[in-house]
Amino acid sequence: MRNDKDNLIVKLTFELALEIISYSEEIRKLNRFEMASQIFRSGTSIGANIREAQNAESKADFIHKFKISAKEADELLFWLELCQNSEFYPNPNEELLIKLKSINLIISKIIATSKKG
Repeated sequence: MRNDKDNLIVKLTFELALEIISYSEEIRKLNRFEMASQIFRSGTSIGANIREAQNAESKADFIHKFKISAKEADELLFWLELCQNSEFYPNPNEELLIKLKSINLIISKIIATSKKG
């Protein structure tokens, strides 16, 4: 059994997913179900794909899963920025945005490093 507690990106994306669940529920309470669903799906998918990458069948599969995570992180950033700039949605916590941008940088670095080796 692998130990994901020692894997920083797995831990960070799991924590992000928990925060995204809370934020999407906040939006859902406002009956903004479409936006809540978009945020929920992209925000939880990041960690799910990274977790899946831990069992990749090859280096190419590992990189592919991380690239999917990068796309989902970028999509999540889009939805959060829409909420931030719309009068109809609660602003996401600034710490959430900072955490997401940090995760994005780590994912990019892992992809770049994996391609080299």
